[in-house]
Amino acid sequence: MSTDALQGGAGRLAPSPSGRLHIGHARTFLVAWWRARSCQAKLTLRIEDLDAGRCSQEHIDGVLEDLEWLGLDWDGSWRLQSSGLAEMRTQALDLAERGLAYACTCTRKEIAAAQSAPHGEEGPRYPGTCRGLYKDLDSARQASGREPALRLCVPEGELHFDDQLQGARCVNVQQTSGDFPLLTRGGEPSYQLAVVVDDARDGVEEVVRGGDLLDVTARQMLLQRLLGYPTPRYAHVPLIVDVHGMRLAKRSAGLTLAELRARGVRPTQVVRAVARISGLPDADEGWPSDYCAAFDLQRIPAGPWWYYADASSFQRPQAGALPTED
Repeated sequence: MSTDALQGGAGRLAPSPSGRLHIGHARTFLVAWWRARSCQAKLTLRIEDLDAGRCSQEHIDGVLEDLEWLGLDWDGSWRLQSSGLAEMRTQALDLAERGLAYACTCTRKEIAAAQSAPHGEEGPRYPGTCRGLYKDLDSARQASGREPALRLCVPEGELHFDDQLQGARCVNVQQTSGDFPLLTRGGEPSYQLAVVVDDARDGVEEVVRGGDLLDVTARQMLLQRLLGYPTPRYAHVPLIVDVHGMRLAKRSAGLTLAELRARGVRPTQVVRAVARISGLPDADEGWPSDYCAAFDLQRIPAGPWWYYADASSFQRPQAGALPTED
């Protein structure tokens, strides 16, 4: 893949306001920003706020504060993902009208308990219990007395794609996740549907995001094809992990940008540290724009990095070893 494939195109930043951003988010968003700006591409900011139970105005304000503290900008006004709910629901119901989605009245507990639902890294695979059982959502509601969800009829077969950082992938979505949700039982769009509709709406041509989302890419590509949307290029950035090798979480103490800021860590320290592990030549502390000209997506090293609490030190994990916190 040519490093100038995004030239003049469009990328995006898509944080979720379910907590404060941490150093892992900083790494991913800096890489996405460097990628877009080094290619003179448009960069949009979408706040993914569909999880109403975890998202709040306080967290939205915190996300914006953290991104601006890092020195990141975007083109045009940012928007909330929830502003596009009507279009998401329309697309889901259109798939149902075309016979490509069906009503499902199963609860999470029932799915998890199903003997034919093996539990993998993505959770239990949906065994197709309700496929062909109901004529439509209304029929499912009347027959079961439950509010139904809407699931995609996932076809059998392998889906192949090349990730710009993780290489060639081959996934059989029916075998890994089965028929996945488009609308929840409360009528809310699923993450997979929302992201696909939003990326098409925003004209996103390349998605740079964390490696923890690599496994859902095939599901999103399948939806793009069924909805007639173009498929963006993907680049899944290797994760930052803690000293135990675990993915950083927003609930992790001492790792958020707000906490680092309160301890006196400068944003240029964070930027320089992230630049070091992203294939950029070492330099004095600087803002993201100071590293932009030297950025090359293909130079990002594969594999995760350990994070140390001073926000300026990272180390590559080695088999059978754990870093020391000194």
